Amino acid sequence: MKSKASQSQGLLLFRLSQTQVFALGTLKVRELVPYTRLSKIPQSHPTILGASTIRGHTIPIIDMAAAIGYRPIAPEEREKCYIIITDCQRMIIGFLVRGIDKIIECNWRDIEAPSSSLGKNAYLTGVTRFEDQLVQLLDVELLLSKIFPDDPQTNRAILTDVQREKLKPMNILLVDDSKVARKQLSDALDMINIPYRVTADGKEALVMMEQAALEHHPIDILVSDIEMPGLDGYELAFEVRDNPLTAKAYIILHTSLSSEISVSQAHQVGANEALTKFDAHELIDAMLRGADLALDKR
Repeated sequence: MKSKASQSQGLLLFRLSQTQVFALGTLKVRELVPYTRLSKIPQSHPTILGASTIRGHTIPIIDMAAAIGYRPIAPEEREKCYIIITDCQRMIIGFLVRGIDKIIECNWRDIEAPSSSLGKNAYLTGVTRFEDQLVQLLDVELLLSKIFPDDPQTNRAILTDVQREKLKPMNILLVDDSKVARKQLSDALDMINIPYRVTADGKEALVMMEQAALEHHPIDILVSDIEMPGLDGYELAFEVRDNPLTAKAYIILHTSLSSEISVSQAHQVGANEALTKFDAHELIDAMLRGADLALDKR
């Protein structure tokens, strides 16, 4: 049976320097606009150049080159630059970049995890090649977490004793290729003392679920990112539902995209829920619904 999950991912290629090509998934991109005059935002992060009003929205504009450690875009360069308007993590943000190349179609399976030698602060979720050039996929979640640190309340869910006892026996697996998102998910469960397993890779998640089922401790609740290299969340959900060993898992897909498309597609591939990350309250509420369903089946 063929998966309904599309393996094709649109990538917007752009430049922050003369040589290196970077990319963002097109689902995160709202529009591209030429540089426009900016009004200063007092006491903002040093990489925020100011704000621009675009289609009635006042949007903070970030110098993406400076934000990831490249040479900042000088004021005299800006007239030739473009702003990428993104819709990510419930925020509309503009990124000023030195140049826009093109949009390409890329198969998720052709995107590899970045080398661990790049260190913790490499703002990458993956790398691929296009026309013999290395293309680096930027980790927008990591970038935004440095510029707009999380409100601690977003990461803290409060459970009653009854709810905690309901969740504790559940076998929970978290899957996300973004370091920031993995930490957010882990912190949310650590704070309420709920055990879980975690991986950065969709293929590995599938293997872990099959192994757990064979050992008679099947995964009850799977929480997975949607946009991942190798095996994306839609494909993972489909494979989980299609395998009798893992099919009973309660699947929660989460995405940084503020998009209804993600939600409808998540249901098509067999996911129980789709959440726009990140809100610990929403995540825990979804897990409790999964726990209720799992307990009903036992």
